[in-house]
Amino acid sequence: MPDIQVIALFMAAAIALNLTPGPDMLFCLANGMHRGPRAGVAAALGVAAGALVHTLGAAFGLAGLLLASPLLFEAVRWAGAAYLAWLAWKTVTAPPSPVRDPGVPACGADLRRIFLRGAVTNILNPKVALFFLAFLPQFIQPEAGPVAAQAVLLGCLMNTSGTLVNAAVGVGAGGLGRVLARNPVVGRVLNWLTGIVFLGLAVRLGLASRNG
Repeated sequence: MPDIQVIALFMAAAIALNLTPGPDMLFCLANGMHRGPRAGVAAALGVAAGALVHTLGAAFGLAGLLLASPLLFEAVRWAGAAYLAWLAWKTVTAPPSPVRDPGVPACGADLRRIFLRGAVTNILNPKVALFFLAFLPQFIQPEAGPVAAQAVLLGCLMNTSGTLVNAAVGVGAGGLGRVLARNPVVGRVLNWLTGIVFLGLAVRLGLASRNG
């Protein structure tokens, strides 16, 4: 396993990256504002599940296949962009969400759906796979043990810190969204803002390149 100094340096870099606004953070913010704090946490956990898939992919070389195959990269990229565009459409055309009593738990089916959306959105972003492939090896010490095990450990540590940051963003946005959504007009505006975020993420992914 990597020594403690390497892990400390890795975590400092990982936390700095996690605090930088990006697609995952925006996804959690949009869901939190649109559906409440629980939805923000569900989105963060879904993103974490997707990131775990990418961690395992990088550890066992699957991400390298995306880098080597332009056709596969393009297929995954456009599938992700189409999925985000579909989420944008569903959000914009949905009626404003009813305001929940703060003491009533959010619907479990809704939370599961948001969790799955977070996971699928993250998994269908090939840029995440390539990021893990580029970032993790910088902190791996071949002499310290199996490379795959080190990659999984470091990836999980980064994923944990990222999940905490994204969950905090989702909860904060959820509290704000709950207050604003008490006005039906504002609720409709929130639907549109959330849809715009999803559409923006779709465009961003659609315009992405393997090297950019």
